[in-house]
Amino acid sequence: MPVPSPPIDFVRLIREALGHSPDFNHRLLPAVDHREIHCFFIETLVDKVRFDEFILQPFFHANPILDNEDQWTSILSTGTNGNFIETLHDVQSCIKYLLEGYIVIFPVHIGFPSALDYSKIPSRTVTEPTIEVTIRGPKEGFTEDIKTNLALIRKRIKSDHFTYERLTLGQETKTDVYLVYMNHLASPAVIAEAKRRLTSIQTDSVLESSYIEEWIQDRSWSPFPQMYATERPDVVSAHVLENAFAIMTAGTPSVLIGPITFFQLFNSPEDYYERTDIANLIRWLRILSFLLAIFVPSLYIAAVTYNQEILPVSLLISLSSQREGVPFPAFIEAIIMLVTFEILREAGLRMPRIAGQAISIVGALVLGQSAVEAGLVSASMVIVVSITAIANFVAPTYGFGIAQRIIQFGFLVLAGVFGLFGITCGILLVITHLVSIRSFGVKYFSPLAPLRLAGLKDAIFRAPRPQMKRRRLFSKRH
Repeated sequence: MPVPSPPIDFVRLIREALGHSPDFNHRLLPAVDHREIHCFFIETLVDKVRFDEFILQPFFHANPILDNEDQWTSILSTGTNGNFIETLHDVQSCIKYLLEGYIVIFPVHIGFPSALDYSKIPSRTVTEPTIEVTIRGPKEGFTEDIKTNLALIRKRIKSDHFTYERLTLGQETKTDVYLVYMNHLASPAVIAEAKRRLTSIQTDSVLESSYIEEWIQDRSWSPFPQMYATERPDVVSAHVLENAFAIMTAGTPSVLIGPITFFQLFNSPEDYYERTDIANLIRWLRILSFLLAIFVPSLYIAAVTYNQEILPVSLLISLSSQREGVPFPAFIEAIIMLVTFEILREAGLRMPRIAGQAISIVGALVLGQSAVEAGLVSASMVIVVSITAIANFVAPTYGFGIAQRIIQFGFLVLAGVFGLFGITCGILLVITHLVSIRSFGVKYFSPLAPLRLAGLKDAIFRAPRPQMKRRRLFSKRH
C-alpha cells in the first residue's frame, strides 16, 4: 500500500494545534538553496543542551544538501547521536510525539517529518517506598517514570517470556499504560479480559492508577480491594511470576496487580524474606488484628447493651461502675470516640510530617484522658477504641486498612441495634459477599471457597519454600 503524500499545510496544522502554548518552538534549519527544514519542539520537555549539540550546530556548520529521502534518513541516523525514532506520516502522530518531549523535523521538499528523541522530562530518582516498609529485603521503590519502573521489573525477571503491552488512555492526558505479564504463565482468558476492560475505558483523564482501578474492578461498591496496589518492584515481580498481571501507569509509583484473592491482602513482602515460622507468626498476627479491629467495638457494645449475660459478674460490675455518670448510650459513645480518632488520623496524615505525629499522639492522649475525667466517656471505651485503632494500623496495605474501618462501623451499627444477633448476621453477610466476588474471573475467597489444597500452602499460613515449589494462589485455568 503506497504511503500517502503529506498535506500541503502540514506546518500550519501543527502550529494551529500547539501554537497557543508559550513553550512551543518552531524554527527553520539551514540547508542549501534555502530549502525549508522546519523544526518543532516544546522547550519545557526537551534537553536543550543536547538539542544544540546534535541538531542546531551540525546543521548550521554542515549546511547539508538534501535531494531525496535516503539522504535525509542517512543524516538523521548518523548525525543525531542515535536519537532518530521514526518517520511520521500524519499530523496527529507529530502532535503526539511533540507532547511526549520529542523533536519533530520536517523537510518540506522531501516529504514527511521525523521524530527525534531529545526528551528531558523531570522525574524522581529511585528511593525506598515510604508506605510498604520492610526490615529485610530490597529497598527500591517505583517512581513516576513508567520506563524506570519497567526497568526495575526487567532487572529482576530476566526471562524471554516476560512481556508487556502498551496502551494510551485518557482523551486529554494521553497517559501511557503498560499491561505486564509472563506469556507462558498468565491465563490467556484473564489477560484477554484485562485488555478488554482497559480498552473499554472512556475518560478524559488518567492521572493515577486509581482512575483505572475504578473502571476495571468487578464490584464498584464493595469495600474490599479487588486489585493490589503496591510501590515495590519485588512485589510486582513476585505476583507476575505467580501468573498474575500488573498494570503500570505513567505519572504514578503505584502499580496495580490482579487477579488477587482475599487472603493475599494479609501478605507482606517480608513474609517471603523470613523463615517460615517467623512469617507464619506475623501473618497470624495480621489476621488476629483484622478480627480485633472489626469485632472488638461491636462485641463491647453488644455485651454492655443487650447481652450482659455473656460477661462474668465481676467484669460486668466493673464496667457498670465505669459507665455511671456517662450521659450517652454505649453505642453513641463508641461512634463519637471512633469518629474522633478517624479525624485525628486524617489530620496526622495531612499535616506536615513533624507536626502530624505530634497532633496524632498528643491529641489522642489529651482528648482521651480529658473525656474520661469530664465523664463524657468511660475508661473501658477508651481502651476498646485504642485496641481497635492499633489493630487497624497492622493492615499491610492502606486500602485494606480502610476496608477494615468501613466494615468495623457496619458491625458497630448491627451490634447497637440487634446485639449479638446482629453481629452474627453481619458475619454471614460478609462471608456471602466475599464468596460472591470475583477478580477478573478468579474467585475472591479462593483457596477456601472453592477449596484448593494446593493453594492453602500460601494462604492462611506459608509452607516452607521447598514444599511450595512455585507459589500460585489460583489456577492458570481461570
